[in-house]
Amino acid sequence: MTPVDLDDRRELLDRLERYYDTVPRSGARAEDFGPLTLFVREGEGWPLYARPTPGRSGAVRADDVDRVRSRQRELGVPESFEWVAETAPALRAAAEQAGLTVHEHPLMVLGPDTPTPAVPEAAGGAVVRIVAPDDPVLPSALTVPHLAFAEPGTGIGAAGPAELDQAVRDRAGDGSVEQVTARMAAGLTRVAAAVADGTALCAGQHQPVGAVSEIVGVGTLPAARRRGLARAVTAALVADARSRGVETVFLSAGDDDVARVYARLGFRSVATALIAEPSG
Repeated sequence: MTPVDLDDRRELLDRLERYYDTVPRSGARAEDFGPLTLFVREGEGWPLYARPTPGRSGAVRADDVDRVRSRQRELGVPESFEWVAETAPALRAAAEQAGLTVHEHPLMVLGPDTPTPAVPEAAGGAVVRIVAPDDPVLPSALTVPHLAFAEPGTGIGAAGPAELDQAVRDRAGDGSVEQVTARMAAGLTRVAAAVADGTALCAGQHQPVGAVSEIVGVGTLPAARRRGLARAVTAALVADARSRGVETVFLSAGDDDVARVYARLGFRSVATALIAEPSG
């Protein structure tokens, strides 16, 4: 990597850090713990985490991590920390000294000069489309990633349409659909899905902030894997982001196998995203 490449990556990672600090604030309050900031979600939705505080000098220590964990336990939220290894290198040792397990995930970017991937009209027997706030498929599109992440990996799994229907019924009335609908109406969240027989077999989101957007929560119903659905949904999210003026699209891959799927769409690994949480 040449010095210019290093400068480019530093500027890119700084841009992503600004995004990471901005995007949770639309649906959470930020609590200041010096070198760490804890984001606490207001209402329903994916649980949030603590991150390094931008612009704070000095290394993060294990007792800083312990103070945040104590607050997370008090609030009844997951003891979770997320950061980029290359921008906060001291946090890994502090998290491990505090007793947390650190997981590595490839941080991948589709840069502004990378062509937008083609979006198939159909994939694996499903129609790929952007989901509107009033689309009846939205509840299953928001639920299917939960089943996907409960059976991690890329192999075909057990959960199928019956389990998805039950999960949608179980989540009905919890406010999660209404919250995402409000975010969609405000332009904060965009949802894409691969739909068959009125049900989302795969879905994901991107969350634009200015010229940057992160693709999150792409998950395929375990019984419907190995059909190219995640790749098609990701392509649809990229195309939608680009159509809205986003220049930099990024994501964190679950593992190297998943990263290879995204690499075929033009994403490249630029750093390592880290997640620390209690073991088990």
